[in-house]
Amino acid sequence: MAEQQAHEAVFQRKIKEHWYVEYEEAAFPFIQKGWILPTGRWNDFDPFILMAEDWFKRGAFADHPHRGFQTVTYVVDGRLEHIDNGGGRDILEPGDVQYMNAGWAARHAEEGVEHDVAHTLQLWLNLPKNQRKSKTSYQNVYSEEAPVVPFDGGSVKVFSGEVAGVKGPLESVVPITMSEILLDKGASYQLNLPETHNAFLYVLGGDIEFGKDQVNLKKHGVGLLSYNENGNPEKSSELHIKANSRRAKILVYSGTPIKEEIVPYGPFVMNTMEEIQEDFLDFQNGKFGPPAI
Repeated sequence: MAEQQAHEAVFQRKIKEHWYVEYEEAAFPFIQKGWILPTGRWNDFDPFILMAEDWFKRGAFADHPHRGFQTVTYVVDGRLEHIDNGGGRDILEPGDVQYMNAGWAARHAEEGVEHDVAHTLQLWLNLPKNQRKSKTSYQNVYSEEAPVVPFDGGSVKVFSGEVAGVKGPLESVVPITMSEILLDKGASYQLNLPETHNAFLYVLGGDIEFGKDQVNLKKHGVGLLSYNENGNPEKSSELHIKANSRRAKILVYSGTPIKEEIVPYGPFVMNTMEEIQEDFLDFQNGKFGPPAI
């Protein structure tokens, strides 16, 4: 009886809203784009701002600036070359992740390699007002560097935060969890996340049921999870996951809401439109440094 009461005290997550990504073809070197987290709903997704799924070839995302937020880019397929004007250059392959804190002034390029079509998921992660002009930084997390925890019928790979008893290598200014979960047909998994974290998931493959209401989502499905906004950040919540097909694969992201009004505009995220105008002037006046080539 005591054990049952203890389990009932754990916050049980459910899918409170879900949708499927809609895609649009784009002019070369862009190929196709969809919004996993659509623009204009940052208040619902806080601390996340938006998430785009892109297919593109070289030349699509040449040298460009950013300020005031962070990005987390997951490579689904193809190869992605990162170039920044601080001298950084590397190639990421499927399953790799790149983190960027744009901070006060990032200038970089994200390119398909040679004739590859790069297929990426890019998440924009907010910064609190007092961190918007923090030091610019980049971190690559290669797939094999992220710890993997096996369970009966699957595994969970942890890129960021503490999940399944291990800590991922990605270190963001605003701490988040990011995990990749694989399941065989019929396998179940109980994902634990801090109960106060806002969270969402994206289905990369398979047919899967989520939460106490057993909401069914298939490939390209997005689920926004319930969370205990006024709960205890030290307490864990549970999300039940069950695969109805082979090769089920999902990404799950979670983070503590920042609860600040923001203005995302073009490549910048600030708290006011006046600050956005200052960003454009700083870029035009060369304060972001030389091009990333």
